[in-house]
Amino acid sequence: MAVPDKGVHGPLAGVRVVELAGIGPGPFAAMLLADLGADVVRVDRPGGGGLAIDPAYDITNRNKRSVLVDLKAPTGPARVLDLVARADVLIEGYRPGVAERLGVGPEPCRARNPRLVYGRMTGWGQDGPLAERAGHDIAYIALTGTLGMIGAAGEAPTVPANLLGDYAGGSLYLVVGVLAALHHARSTGAGQVVDAAIVDGASHLSSMIRGMVAAGSWQDRRGANLLDGGCPFYGTYETADGEYMAVGALEQRFYDEFIALMGLGEVAPARKDLARWGELRAAVAARFRTRTRAEWTAVFEGSDACVAPVLSLGEAPHHPHLAARGTFVDHGGITQAAPAPRFSATPTSVRSGPARPGADTAAVAQDWDVPDLLASDAPGPDRAPVPPHPTQEGA
Repeated sequence: MAVPDKGVHGPLAGVRVVELAGIGPGPFAAMLLADLGADVVRVDRPGGGGLAIDPAYDITNRNKRSVLVDLKAPTGPARVLDLVARADVLIEGYRPGVAERLGVGPEPCRARNPRLVYGRMTGWGQDGPLAERAGHDIAYIALTGTLGMIGAAGEAPTVPANLLGDYAGGSLYLVVGVLAALHHARSTGAGQVVDAAIVDGASHLSSMIRGMVAAGSWQDRRGANLLDGGCPFYGTYETADGEYMAVGALEQRFYDEFIALMGLGEVAPARKDLARWGELRAAVAARFRTRTRAEWTAVFEGSDACVAPVLSLGEAPHHPHLAARGTFVDHGGITQAAPAPRFSATPTSVRSGPARPGADTAAVAQDWDVPDLLASDAPGPDRAPVPPHPTQEGA
């Protein structure tokens, strides 16, 4: 059983979290809390659900424990409420109203535990014209304007995997909200509901850019600005072997070093002349194509030119800097990012691999003093299917 190592503590040691199983931003947020030391119990449904990833490789379920509860069975809601009574936080990612219909919405949960922080993760939010609609990361960032910012001029927007919406605009904002509400609950004794919506978080991420638009220093179109690839000394360039180098030589002193190492002194003045940016870009691109990525990496080694090789997921863990810091760890045969950030007094670690559905029911029943988790369910009445998560497929 994946019982957390009681000898390893993070800053959230002693915090208990109930996670109602889903996929995407909810599980990732719960993983962050688990990485920080919280005792996260994931409530999985019998038969599984969501995307068909092998649970043995679902890193977002590391450092957690899992119990099986059928929320559609007559005794299902009561068992979750028994966990809630002993928890500090609950995280759910259903469409608005689904948790209420299942009997585990904010009202019954907080009736059992007034100090509970009830975290809700959706794409559209708990209200608004689209609240009931299904969707995924790409649709949410599309409406917020953030997707429209990403990509080359004159080309289709570039899809940033699901990192910008699900995880940056969703999970991270949910965790910030949960921790803030937890602080408030411990100060006042009163819990509250945290409504984390990807459209809100992704919009919030663009705050600096919107300020630049208002100031007239950012054009509302792709590939035309300082930080979106429009600038010839802030972007990526192909090398002789078909790989890429990333350039971020924004400040003058870094730019000067970049130009010197590239041997492009003749076009150096073009930095401040937007009319010559095309000429500068062409010169930089042509020069990068004369050597391989490894050769250019050696050229910029030890410099302050702000240039780095663009590595693949497989290459990144082997980079000397990331290896020296232990940015990636191997646990259970899976290479994965170590918990972040780092703490001087309450260090974190990968304590256990991905929780297998139901594998920890007995241990949680004992540790949380919820013996009914071990009782068998009688077949529940037929019910209509639960609508899928508005940001994901499972609910």
